[in-house]
Amino acid sequence: MDLLAYWLKERIKFYEEIGISRKRLHILDVPEEERAFYSKGTFDIEYEFPFGRQELEGVAYRTDYDLQQHIKASGKALDYFDEETKERFVPHVVEPSAGVDRTVLALICDAYDEDSAPDEKGKMETRIVMRFHSRMAPIKCAVFPLLKNKEVLVAKAREVQALLRSHMNVFYDEGGAIGRRYRRQDEIGTPFGVTIDFETLGEKGEELRDTVTLRDRDSMKQERIAIKDLVETISSKIR
Repeated sequence: MDLLAYWLKERIKFYEEIGISRKRLHILDVPEEERAFYSKGTFDIEYEFPFGRQELEGVAYRTDYDLQQHIKASGKALDYFDEETKERFVPHVVEPSAGVDRTVLALICDAYDEDSAPDEKGKMETRIVMRFHSRMAPIKCAVFPLLKNKEVLVAKAREVQALLRSHMNVFYDEGGAIGRRYRRQDEIGTPFGVTIDFETLGEKGEELRDTVTLRDRDSMKQERIAIKDLVETISSKIR
């Protein structure tokens, strides 16, 4: 197997799995005259930032150069004996070298989006939303009591917060209209919102008691979920 091609494929797969769009990733086969002298092949993975295409990482085949330098400096044998071939050799190295800061910037650029959504009065407005992959979102779920001045709603919301907190990073918010709270979480990329309302208390039918509204950030669709199923339901969505 061509290990350089293997690691290039694995690194592209990594970026896709954290939510960076494949269509914004580009592969540059670095010409021999531009490679480091010890490299027998180098690929640069570039990202299409709003300000232009920039390198995210390099994947370089460094041959056995590094270990050979250690051998010369230390006088120690660093070769490997292969039981199958009954041969000794100095291992070769493929080095993926990525920058954390530029990867985070790519994540932010890729996630940023604007669309239109109705406010609490039904008027359409621009919604800013960070569409982080759910596994990369800093906060996985926000918990809202429908009204902050209704003590039983707040108490139940705090119970739900405590239930989820041991499984994921959760944010509690009771300030302002529920639509405003949704928007605040959309702006920081929280993928799910849980609202505790009067149905949760059983005031609109016993069949809805101890259920909550689970809202999806991207589709803005809402569904009723039993509190006892919340951890499993949300966890399955953020893997």
